[in-house]
Amino acid sequence: MATPNTDTPTGRLAAALRARRRELGLTQKQLGDLAGCGVAFLYELEAGKPTVRLDKLLDVLAVLGLELRLDEGHSGLAVAAQLQPPADGDKSQ
Repeated sequence: MATPNTDTPTGRLAAALRARRRELGLTQKQLGDLAGCGVAFLYELEAGKPTVRLDKLLDVLAVLGLELRLDEGHSGLAVAAQLQPPADGDKSQ
């Protein structure tokens, strides 16, 4: 699986989603089944694909117990500190 570039907004989102999925002990297949989307979508999402369907993203967030919030700012996307993946580079699925 491609490692997302965490210097980009989509890369930060991808890394946070992957870390949360792993924290919950879900495979991409299990998450896809629960969220009603395919493994290909999750692979692309976790790889930091810059264009994704919002409805599918919202379904994935709901299964992961996360939500999308809008706030004033200029960073494009901010991930809460407690949701950022560990910096140790653990690549286990």
